[in-house]
Amino acid sequence: MSFTYKHPRAALTVDCVVFALNDRDLNDRDLNVLLIQRNGPPFAGCWALPGGFVELDETLAHAASRELREETGLDSIRLEQLCAIGDVDRDPRERVVTIAYHALVRMSEQQAQAASDARAVAWFAVNDLPNLAFDHNKILSLAYQRLRDKVRYQPIGLELLPERFTLRHLQHLYEAVLDRPLDKRDFRRKILSMGLLVEVDEIKTDVACREARLYRFDKAKYARLLKRGFTFEM
Repeated sequence: MSFTYKHPRAALTVDCVVFALNDRDLNDRDLNVLLIQRNGPPFAGCWALPGGFVELDETLAHAASRELREETGLDSIRLEQLCAIGDVDRDPRERVVTIAYHALVRMSEQQAQAASDARAVAWFAVNDLPNLAFDHNKILSLAYQRLRDKVRYQPIGLELLPERFTLRHLQHLYEAVLDRPLDKRDFRRKILSMGLLVEVDEIKTDVACREARLYRFDKAKYARLLKRGFTFEM
């Protein structure tokens, strides 16, 4: 059965903010975000967040996963809904409301490749971004703030770091997210007191620092803290 609606309706899109650390080079302290270069109008040639229009026969979550896969090649990514953005003039084509999603991934496990209507795809440091199409700078800023808030009540790292890492690498992750230096002694005391890490019987030898003991996350404890939450203030 079809219906005729009295009032005009807004179009609906999804946009995806995907954060990653360069876990191929753990000396790179930048937090990165995945962007596409638009191939067609509007904003042809401009960098933007991956995303697109929601089809009538799919859920919002499915649309976000599909658009991310079609434009960047990233698949099976755990996306979390962030917010709805509905400024009247945010899209020059028509009235468009977008639902934003965000995710954390390990860069080494993702082979990003431009597809669909994306001319190119690349990782950018969040502190060195081009001007983005539409209102994507605003959406990215909201996602970045959510991530900075999140580190204070949920653990992060399992999605961003390699399976085995040093405390220095974990501290670099928190410093990248919080965008400020942390006291080494206070950070290690705090993070070790949570019982979240398991010391690995292995030493990392290709680092120029005294503390090169490797750790991994206790995944069961991590899952409990992720669900229950905790307080992490530095």
